[in-house]
Amino acid sequence: MIKEWNLLRVIACLSIVFLHSTSQIGLATGFPETEYYQLLRTILCYATPTFIVLSEIILANRYPDQLPEKFWTKRLKWIFAPYVSFAIIDALVSYKLSPGTIDLKQMILNNIFLGQFEGYFILIIFQFYVLHYFVTKYKIPINVLIPVSILSMIFHFEILDGNFAFVQDNMGIFKIPFTAWFGYFTIAYVIGKHYKKVSSLLYKHKWFTLVGVIISLFGVFIFFKAGYTSVGSRRIDLLSLSITISAAVIAWGQLIKNFKIINIISNYSFGIYLIHWQIQRYFGNDIAQYFDSTFSRVIALFFISLVASMAIIKIVSMLPFGSFVIGNVKRKKSNIKAFQQKVA
Repeated sequence: MIKEWNLLRVIACLSIVFLHSTSQIGLATGFPETEYYQLLRTILCYATPTFIVLSEIILANRYPDQLPEKFWTKRLKWIFAPYVSFAIIDALVSYKLSPGTIDLKQMILNNIFLGQFEGYFILIIFQFYVLHYFVTKYKIPINVLIPVSILSMIFHFEILDGNFAFVQDNMGIFKIPFTAWFGYFTIAYVIGKHYKKVSSLLYKHKWFTLVGVIISLFGVFIFFKAGYTSVGSRRIDLLSLSITISAAVIAWGQLIKNFKIINIISNYSFGIYLIHWQIQRYFGNDIAQYFDSTFSRVIALFFISLVASMAIIKIVSMLPFGSFVIGNVKRKKSNIKAFQQKVA
């Protein structure tokens, strides 16, 4: 795996864990009476789209012309099966925390088919797989697809922000269709397909990538001050933030050494994403009681849930069925080395 991809995956993963730490501490002890706490949480929402962007960058780089044989089999085993596992686990945890108030069977079905838990991004990634299949099979011009995809996102968000009763009553469902994420796909597809050229260009102009991040952050700030204060990934201003952060990490990540800890967290990132939320839900209230400030509570929950998630992943990966729960973390070094030589 290319080292800057691992770095981007780690940064996105840790951002998500940190975001959810601020959420759980806020729910446990109350959110601080400052808008900048919410602004920080809004900015951290860039992380889930970045995860999705990276998945398509890798896909477009590896398979620019067509998907290989057994592609779907492997994704169903190591991505969709863990999704289903944690859809059930999430429902069980919710039922345990709020007994008697939840229809367990209905919640499991909603989680699996409607993505009504933190693993919803996997449904989006699978839609990207389908999009990738059609784009490569039918040679759809990407210069046409980019404006269409961005316009579809804008239209989708306009519907979400409108006063349509059906939309408001089913808001959870409307975060799943690919049209809300289409722009991420097309931009990531271009980056991945032409990765050597793009990465070289970004490296050459690496200081400008930081300028891009600053401008994008300012854009989020402007939207926030204008009243667009929702904390979630379905924000049009996060498109530029996710892409510019991805570009900056790709550029500057080429300068960073291939640290073992980055590779480990990257390898565990999928499982961390699925597990940490459940750990935080269970222990967030208890951890908060041992600290006096919001900052110390958030930091403590962040590190405890991260370490606990990695420990659980390590244990579960040793089980015969472990990859069906937390994904494939036992990747063959020979396959990784061969891939690195391919993209070098």
